Amino acid sequence: MIDPAPTRVVAGADVLAADVLVGDPSRAALDHVREHSWMTLVAGDPLLDDAEAVIADLGDERLAADWRVRAAEACELVDHPPEDHPALAAAYRGGAMHVLTLDESLLSASAGAAIRGRVEASVRHPRAFATLFDAESLYREAVGGAYPGPDRDSRD
Repeated sequence: MIDPAPTRVVAGADVLAADVLVGDPSRAALDHVREHSWMTLVAGDPLLDDAEAVIADLGDERLAADWRVRAAEACELVDHPPEDHPALAAAYRGGAMHVLTLDESLLSASAGAAIRGRVEASVRHPRAFATLFDAESLYREAVGGAYPGPDRDSRD
């Protein structure tokens, strides 16, 4: 298990698939992570399996397979028991303080309280994350020094 950090993010399978197939707000949220080398997208194989299946079902098999290769390279992979919730387990095992999801049942106040009782993570809709993300202040807190701006292309 990795110590929780605000620079570590998990995107649920729904957000990962929406990033590929739909775009905003999931893409906007994940672009914030991708364009900063000091941010880490965390996932486990079950989470990537779920997203790949959704992309294959709603898109096509080749798109899903290509996405999976890129996602496995772009994410820091963590292991967790297969029966655990893929996004929450990845956050717990990978020290992610942000979980992005479109799942309304995880976004409720009662779910948030229950989750925070076990995992030091904030569960948010991608729109909220994209709106509230402040790279400059997070950089000063997590890395230190003056924020240099984005240092990666979010599309690579």
